[in-house]
Amino acid sequence: MLVFLPLAGCSGGLGDSRRPLISVYSTAYLTEDNQVVYSVNAGPRPKPTPLPRNEWTWNGDGVLGDPSILIDLGTQTATFYKGRQPVGQSPVSTGREGYGTPTGDFKVIQKNKNHVSNLYGDYVDSAGNVVKSNVGVNRDRRPPGAVFRGAPMPFFMRIHGAVGMHAGYLPGYPASHGCIRLPRGAAQRFFENAPVGTPVRVVH
Repeated sequence: MLVFLPLAGCSGGLGDSRRPLISVYSTAYLTEDNQVVYSVNAGPRPKPTPLPRNEWTWNGDGVLGDPSILIDLGTQTATFYKGRQPVGQSPVSTGREGYGTPTGDFKVIQKNKNHVSNLYGDYVDSAGNVVKSNVGVNRDRRPPGAVFRGAPMPFFMRIHGAVGMHAGYLPGYPASHGCIRLPRGAAQRFFENAPVGTPVRVVH
């Protein structure tokens, strides 16, 4: 049972910048602008679970200039330029630990609107039912009678080896096998405006 203390006329004991405890069982305090803060002796707070990010912008229609793309692994964003003008920005999900997305200067070397992975996907039976999901053909043994079905990677633009940009799921943190996932709408707009040869810089 939480017991709430009145806020008016109380002293939280931590100086003028903090109000009383939110409850007698809490280490949380209210600041003057009603923001929740925690006692310095309360220990580490649990990290919030990242939320999926799918909001993207595009202002490049009718804008002239040579296209280029900047991928920032630190901020998990992709920015599309025409000339020196940024005309589009999107969240991305890049390579998770053990599958890092390479940094450096690359170019779009191949485009395929309906690309399907030949490395990652599912093992399915003859009726198309998934027998084992999220497998790697070089890592997971194929069950007897099953066949490999590659994961779809719409609007794929290859930049280096097996790594490319494509539409995919963005959980809010790096989660891919090295590719650069974008929301479907952003992936399509980038695909339509980046011909083969478009420079792609990946930085951390």
